[in-house]
Amino acid sequence: MNAPIVRLTSLAHGGGCGCKLAPSVLQELLANQPAAAPFRQLLVGIETGDDAAVWKIDDSTCVVATTDFFMPVVDDPFDFGRIAATNAISDIYAMGAKPIMALAILGMPLNKVSVEDVRKIIAGGNAVCSAAGIPVAGGHSIDAPEPIYGLVVIGLCHPDKVRRNADAKPGDALILTKAIGVGIYSAAIKKGELSGEGYAEMVASTTQLNRVGAELADDKAVHAITDVTGFGLLGHALEMARGSKLTVTLKATDVPLFTEAARLAQQGYITGASTRNWASYGDAIRLPDELPDWQRSLLVDPQTSGGLLISCAADHAEATLEAIRRAGYGAARIIGHTEAGPAEVRVTT
Repeated sequence: MNAPIVRLTSLAHGGGCGCKLAPSVLQELLANQPAAAPFRQLLVGIETGDDAAVWKIDDSTCVVATTDFFMPVVDDPFDFGRIAATNAISDIYAMGAKPIMALAILGMPLNKVSVEDVRKIIAGGNAVCSAAGIPVAGGHSIDAPEPIYGLVVIGLCHPDKVRRNADAKPGDALILTKAIGVGIYSAAIKKGELSGEGYAEMVASTTQLNRVGAELADDKAVHAITDVTGFGLLGHALEMARGSKLTVTLKATDVPLFTEAARLAQQGYITGASTRNWASYGDAIRLPDELPDWQRSLLVDPQTSGGLLISCAADHAEATLEAIRRAGYGAARIIGHTEAGPAEVRVTT
């Protein structure tokens, strides 16, 4: 079956993790759902909006399960597959686990996307899974009005190595492992305004596996981990604050940014998802009066296959940061800290 050559991003109303429902909408949908409390082996469920579910098999083994899929954030089909797969596997690493296998999720309008391009999307996902050392053991496909691709991913870890987003402690330092700006860059891609260098920077970041999360789980000074995706840095920091029942303080000028992100944000290349994100936070985010709108847009920018937000003991922060950088995450920075106080996020300059 042949299909006309089209830009993948033109077939989707959103792209990447910017497709996610707004945090406030998700909260409303999940309100009054049955509690998972009767299942004593379910160590992590939906209670704190964590990255994956965790089921304890025995005293030495937990199964960690997640699913993630979305519409194209780039036009190159192979890159789309790579980014989507990297993003899905990240949830396993963010829990301190190691992936063992994946299942593919595929929805395609075959009258609009060629079979060859669909094969490239699948090949991109397979390439990332191969790099992670896991098979794509099956999956499911449907005819869909917009292109969709992603994975179900299963992982394993020891119960002592589970790292939730809700276990940060007062006085911790906060480390972010990747630069911010995926949503801004994707908005520029749709308008043909992102440079070749910017595109290469974005793809390099979004296809870098967050495997350092599983390595950090060996360190008891690392208390909590979450990956920064569609809710933006502020949204995922707020989930950590609420789950851990403390205040998160972020220094805006310390947050690492993609090379062209500040310029593009000032020129108005923002996504609808960033606007929805900001509207969802309510009074739980406190910004300084002098923070410009473009900088706020970056802090709420929806990330696709973003970095890990790590909460660790302050006296181990520099050593942890150095270990993360040695592992290949050159953009990693200490961007804030936690403290006792209300469950909110405060931003300083």
